[in-house]
Amino acid sequence: MLPVAVVDGPGGVADLPPRCVPVWPGGALAAPVPWGQIGAPAGRAAAEAIERGARAALQGRVSGLVTAPVHKEALAAAGVEHPGHTEYLQALAAAHLGLSVAQLPVRMMLSNDELRTVLVSIHVSLREAIERVTLDNVGQTLRITHAHFTRLEPGRRCRIAVAGLNPHAGEGGLFGREEIEVIAPAVARAQAEGLDVHGPYAPDTVFMRAREGAFDVVIAMYHDQGLIPVKYLGLAHGVNTTLGLPFVRTSPDHGTAFDLAGTGRADPSSLLSAILAARGGADWAGADAAP
Repeated sequence: MLPVAVVDGPGGVADLPPRCVPVWPGGALAAPVPWGQIGAPAGRAAAEAIERGARAALQGRVSGLVTAPVHKEALAAAGVEHPGHTEYLQALAAAHLGLSVAQLPVRMMLSNDELRTVLVSIHVSLREAIERVTLDNVGQTLRITHAHFTRLEPGRRCRIAVAGLNPHAGEGGLFGREEIEVIAPAVARAQAEGLDVHGPYAPDTVFMRAREGAFDVVIAMYHDQGLIPVKYLGLAHGVNTTLGLPFVRTSPDHGTAFDLAGTGRADPSSLLSAILAARGGADWAGADAAP
């Protein structure tokens, strides 16, 4: 087992010996929290940890932020108004920069060794997700995605595929007109801006094509459309990255798994992948913002 050292902040890490795990304690809990139980005290402690990590990143004290899974019901029980990390970090970053949340658009990208997907909408109902398929939202997603990969891999064109909303991408309007009236115009506008964007394609095959190498990333219209294909390939190396923040933020692609809490059986592979991804993105920290 590796030795553990308690530090007062990120600055104390450089003085530690090799292979020593630094721990920066968060807000104190009034009493120990039972393993694997949802409650307001745990939710508030998690929220305090998110805020502390975000402030350190926004102040330039750390090069990136890796967040562990957080239970959304526990956050809600603690009175936190944001449904998840992505929205919470967006609000904290916007406030720090003196912007409204609308002025700092962010997107969720889930990736593994075989597939990457970016979502137009995140934690909303399916009905609301459909309403968010607008020309501005789809176009904004394309620009944020393009900006991310341009800065991550300078000089390399990112090949972006766009999934349709409806079965068979609407089948020429037979199964819905969102592809004709919203998604295709957004793609055309992005192409006119010089982005390497293609689609809309049938959602049931575009992810397979990307996995085979035809595209670098797929834009999905809503949460489950994009996350199911990536998670089906396995959770062991999946990484959640927030695009559009002024700092690097990654996370494992799985949830809290309260049924495994305290058992010693949890697999850390996805967390390790998230740490490596954050380390790889540290060189462009502060540059990942939509044009």
